[in-house]
Amino acid sequence: MEHEGHFVYILQCKDGSLYTGYTTDIVRRVQMHTAGKGAKYTRGRGPFQLKLSESYPTKERAMQREYEIKQMSREEKIALIEERRAPIDPRSKKL
Repeated sequence: MEHEGHFVYILQCKDGSLYTGYTTDIVRRVQMHTAGKGAKYTRGRGPFQLKLSESYPTKERAMQREYEIKQMSREEKIALIEERRAPIDPRSKKL
């Protein structure tokens, strides 16, 4: 996993809820959430599982994507996570 750039990420909290955020250092940010020093929402909801991380070349694009994801329903977020985790079928025409 990359450690530089602009990232949008989804964490799954202990209670099963999903949290979406933006950072420039994904490892440090997850550590902050784990230590209870991340977003107010995540305090007391650990441990966390990093379910999705997307990298973008600019802060503007990453924050646009964060907004898009935050507008999704829980079901849409889960589908996005599953889509990214699914192995690519070499016979598929979609890439």
